[in-house]
Amino acid sequence: MEKRSFSKIVLALAGLLVGLVLAVFITGRVNPSASQEGASFNFSASNTGVADEVVEAALKTYVPPGKLDEYYLFASGGHSGNVFVYGVPSMRRIRTIPVFTKESSVGYGWTAETKEMLGNFTWGDVHHPALSETNGEYDGRWLFVNDNANSRVARIDLDSFTTKQILGPIPNIYGPHGAVFLTPNSEYFMMASRFAGPIPFGKYAPIEKFKDEYYCVLAAIAIDPENGNMSLAWEALLPPWSYDLSDAGKLVSDGWMFLTSYNTEEAYTLLEVNASQRERDYIVAMNWKMLEKAVQEGKYKEIGGAKVIDPRDVPGSTYLIPCAKSPHGVDVSPDGKYIIGNGKLSPTVTVFSFEKFMECIENKDFQGEERGFPIVNYDKVRVAEVEVGLGPLHTQFDDQGYAYTSLFVESAVAKWSLTDFKVVDKVQVHYCPGHLCAAEGDTVSPDGKYLVALNKLAKDKFLSVGPSHPESMQLVDLTSPKMKVLFDNPVDPEPHYAQMIKADKIKTFEVYPKDEQLEGAVYKKEDARVERNGNRVNVYMMSYRSRYYPDVVEVNEGDHVTWYLTNTDFDEDITHGFAICLYDINFEVQPGQTEKIEFVADKPGVYPFYCTNFCSALHQEMQGFLIVKPKDQQ
Repeated sequence: MEKRSFSKIVLALAGLLVGLVLAVFITGRVNPSASQEGASFNFSASNTGVADEVVEAALKTYVPPGKLDEYYLFASGGHSGNVFVYGVPSMRRIRTIPVFTKESSVGYGWTAETKEMLGNFTWGDVHHPALSETNGEYDGRWLFVNDNANSRVARIDLDSFTTKQILGPIPNIYGPHGAVFLTPNSEYFMMASRFAGPIPFGKYAPIEKFKDEYYCVLAAIAIDPENGNMSLAWEALLPPWSYDLSDAGKLVSDGWMFLTSYNTEEAYTLLEVNASQRERDYIVAMNWKMLEKAVQEGKYKEIGGAKVIDPRDVPGSTYLIPCAKSPHGVDVSPDGKYIIGNGKLSPTVTVFSFEKFMECIENKDFQGEERGFPIVNYDKVRVAEVEVGLGPLHTQFDDQGYAYTSLFVESAVAKWSLTDFKVVDKVQVHYCPGHLCAAEGDTVSPDGKYLVALNKLAKDKFLSVGPSHPESMQLVDLTSPKMKVLFDNPVDPEPHYAQMIKADKIKTFEVYPKDEQLEGAVYKKEDARVERNGNRVNVYMMSYRSRYYPDVVEVNEGDHVTWYLTNTDFDEDITHGFAICLYDINFEVQPGQTEKIEFVADKPGVYPFYCTNFCSALHQEMQGFLIVKPKDQQ
């Protein structure tokens, strides 16, 4: 009877399913012409009650269960100190990578390694992420980011999406906003000062001596090609202007670095007015290969522990290109032939020819000099002034010969041709975009397809959460002649720059390999132990679902405790947490990983510890006790 009843139910369900399919087909909701992907659905406005463009946008950004996004988007987290990772086109946030700020959810800033990296700083200001490159293409190995507040840089390893090195504060550089921008084969990334100051750090000079005793620098950070380790190679002395953004030359312009500057007036008060007096500021063009060679030849002074070279001592290394006032971004076209200056107080972007720039140098076609640097002839090196709109800040490129410029004042993105230098389209975004990011749009071979506008204001775009609004990122479709906004995404403060890379270029690992030689690693419960040497205690603990060995640890008040924890679950996504109540300690260990914390047992009593990361049905039972014996009972 049971089998017959079950068969009847199955037949009934099958009949119902067939009936539903026929009903949908008859009412025209399914187009009978099938593509290779299967039947194409007719989600027209008449059938859905929703405008066709809305339905189209939804379909283009929907990534169904079982499918994955085509791109990773790495976005700066601004003064959160973090990097945010999104999938494109879904715009789903996949990960927050802690970099310059403690993050309790993963224990970043609590483990010995990350605590040492952060040093005495509690926050950072992440502005410009930069993916490592080979031959001008993203290679998916590392991501580098700057800390504009504390003159630091960090390296994120993309096989694990974790921060592995923080370097700095870098000597002599105040606010490295013009960072980090890589050379095409990741020999260096460059950092330029936003603020001028006396050098080295700690030196005093009255503000009235600004023009004579305040300096900026360009720092060249060398990258080890094997492991990505960063080190300060050299610095170049610059006038006390403010350096905004940078870009490295590509292909024909490889070997050059371009920096935007503002406040060439050298003002030090009320910069909104006093740094906007001139009609033009400069793009500073620097031949980093010439400077590198000069440093190797010993033509530098040591200042603050850095090798500092004055570019004026290396003739032919540094030139000034006049640019519309207060330029923000400088962007080199994919073929390396054009240098795009985005003067935010001008309704135009200026296109400069690298070939003509080199001709000016060869012919000594200059229109004077400033602070000992030759100024190339603007009329000779300029190719076009493209009237893009109000407040141009930053430009990216696609694979069809078009450039895209963010317009802060106009709240729009302009699309213009690199052939005839005319605007062909605009799309409104909401609101006030700063940077924008196209798919691999600052490499030698952009993808097109998608662009993300990183907007500074959201205003009325999302449900109200009070006076502090989220920021806004909007996904724009580039596959048609007319740009279309596909998706609005609220984000935490504050997105500055981002880069978008094909997902298949990044190769991650899921489980840490077993390493018997690793400091503190324990893989067998009989090796788990507590060792004492005077008032120093080492705990060697292992964890697996759902227990710790040992699960009772006794120490004395005042002991210095070094605690190693190895996760011996070698299964993907089985993460263990470890928190000690009332001791302000929490961290994670990934599958196969060993982590270390250090603390002083300064509070006597009994303190439970437990797993903070759900790992099994008996997760609640994964707990134990830290027993701290008071001094008077030892």
